[in-house]
Amino acid sequence: MYSIKAHAKVNIFLKITGHKEGYHTLLSRFMRVEDLYDTIRFVPCECDSFTIEGCEDVPLESNTIYKAYKALNDHTGDLDILNFFYKHKVVVTKRIPSQAGLGGGSSDAAAFMRLVKEVCNLMLSTEALAKIGSTIGADLPFFIYNYPCANVSGFGEVVEPFAEAPLALELYTPELGCDTTLVYKTFKQHLLNNINLCSFIGWERLDSKTLLEMIADPIILNDLYAASLIAYPKLKYIDKDGWFFSGSGSTFFKVL
Repeated sequence: MYSIKAHAKVNIFLKITGHKEGYHTLLSRFMRVEDLYDTIRFVPCECDSFTIEGCEDVPLESNTIYKAYKALNDHTGDLDILNFFYKHKVVVTKRIPSQAGLGGGSSDAAAFMRLVKEVCNLMLSTEALAKIGSTIGADLPFFIYNYPCANVSGFGEVVEPFAEAPLALELYTPELGCDTTLVYKTFKQHLLNNINLCSFIGWERLDSKTLLEMIADPIILNDLYAASLIAYPKLKYIDKDGWFFSGSGSTFFKVL
């Protein structure tokens, strides 16, 4: 049996830098959450087709792990991958909540790709794996590089390690989930014209604790928080003074 951890992440800051080719560009600090992770296992099993257990609430065609499996097959044409998953099933133990701004689906897919590379001896560099991952989702390259902290820019494909240890964090995820597509659509509709690239110059050079202390306002730190408040007005009634907002939400975090 083969196993790998798929860690959650938070966005210390997230600034939208533009909109190109139908997608938003960004600059963000991603930080791994050390004590929150899903587990991906490859368990021996005679399977007629690619089989995932533990994600029954997600249709197979929409599952990021299945998309990663298809992308690896399409890119490599390696029969070892097909043969391996006739003899193994994927078992996912979910701990990261969905629609929470923590990157759970992307982390699962990235961890799956890293483990497949190992068990099938794929002759792919980390850079090549990240490029394949970027076709599935913008957060995948960060999780494929597996840095504890990184500055992420462009469409998510530019991942530059940042030399700091992940902070000890407390997380709060309300019952309300936030759909990433809707939040970005809301940002484009209501807030895209308000971006000011000069307002966050140099943020990528500051350590995360200093940045959180210096800025302190979650709306200034994360452009998607304002969009989430428009898309999900109930978020306004969640009293989390002194907390910050991760990604497109709905998780709040604070430093312990």
